Amino acid sequence: MELSFNSGTIVIRGDVRVPNSTWDERSKTFRAMGLYYRNIIDYLKNSGITYTDNVLDFLPCPELQSTITLREYQKKSLDAWILNNKSGVIVLPTGSGKTVIGVKAISLLNIPTIVIVPTLDLLAQWRSKLEKEFKVDVGIIGGGKQEVKALTVSTYDSAYIHAPRLGNKFGFVIFDEVHHLPAEGYKQIAEMFASPFRMGLTATYEREDGAHSEIDRLVGGKVFEKKVKELTGKYLSPFKLQKIVVALTEKEQLEYDHNQEIFVDYLRKSNIVIRTPSDFQKIVIRSGRDPNARKALLARNKARNIALNSVSKIEKFREILKKHKDSRLFIFTEHNSLVHKISKEFLIPAITYKTPSKERSEILDRFRSGVYRAVVTSKVLDEGIDIPEADVGVILSGTGSVRAFIQRLGRILRMKEGKEAVLYEIVSAETSEINTARRRNKALR
Repeated sequence: MELSFNSGTIVIRGDVRVPNSTWDERSKTFRAMGLYYRNIIDYLKNSGITYTDNVLDFLPCPELQSTITLREYQKKSLDAWILNNKSGVIVLPTGSGKTVIGVKAISLLNIPTIVIVPTLDLLAQWRSKLEKEFKVDVGIIGGGKQEVKALTVSTYDSAYIHAPRLGNKFGFVIFDEVHHLPAEGYKQIAEMFASPFRMGLTATYEREDGAHSEIDRLVGGKVFEKKVKELTGKYLSPFKLQKIVVALTEKEQLEYDHNQEIFVDYLRKSNIVIRTPSDFQKIVIRSGRDPNARKALLARNKARNIALNSVSKIEKFREILKKHKDSRLFIFTEHNSLVHKISKEFLIPAITYKTPSKERSEILDRFRSGVYRAVVTSKVLDEGIDIPEADVGVILSGTGSVRAFIQRLGRILRMKEGKEAVLYEIVSAETSEINTARRRNKALR
């Protein structure tokens, strides 16, 4: 029997049918996803079947040794990963040092490794960390660059494109922010890589669509987890959460109630109960053919925008800004319209998905140095920003997503001597925002 690699698949030539393989009529061979390489090897060894293995074709690799020291919980997480056959997901809060665990795992294995990340900011941060720890040139795939080396960092988008040709070049793959992996396109990265060793890192394992169940197949499932409250004080900055409820103006309240009633009335007449995101998605699908469903959705969106962008929120934010005049603030909103409104009214630098990479880097560098004391953003800074100086967060609007809440909280929890962080949630009274805030706060229980 002979095994080889072709475009993200294991080609199996021989008379034995191995698990997870299917017949390919075009090549007249059995094939399996690269993902199952390790399982196939284990099966052949355990069955006493003789085989030739031509699957892995590693890049020349220098010594990858790091003397980095792990904290107690970091060491326990790595031990749990090792016991799970060097595969699986480690779940730790933002700011608790997940990158350090990845570095130690690379040093332990000492084989060609690729780290896959969701954003260009994380791409740069991982590259800098790896070059500092291992004293080697680190390859980059993403942001217009294609430099493949024994130690490489890639974005998910670029890894998806290049997985068919790179899937057998690395023995170890780290999926940072692994909750992105189950997305329909991205999961093919894990399927096409033959890397026998895998690690997932995230602060938020569960996905609202339930697709995190796929991570078990793709990476190895959750092997270790610590919550924010378990690390606060010693490893993460102590913090306070302050919810501030503000009233809509009389005009806003009347308009909110009118539009919300249109939406609720449609649900009542259609006998629809919304319990999950998929329930809401059904209404969205209906709106394509049902004028009443479309009218209800438009009314619901209008009501929501009134609650998210109320005048009272702006005034309360003004008070917070004055109160924390010596602090570094991140201000989070759900939509770019409020980002631009805050930026214009308070002369605060704004970062959205439209902000060019160079401009975003300049804004964050000036924030770190203290030239800017505040930055307002929508969702683009939810992941991958390492700024210990930030000590105040203000959520002006957001969804009920636990993940987004934990990530936004994490932006202000990185430890710095003498620091006590505070996260403000400003929500509109007598609106759906009250329940939204309650749902996302479950993350701290």
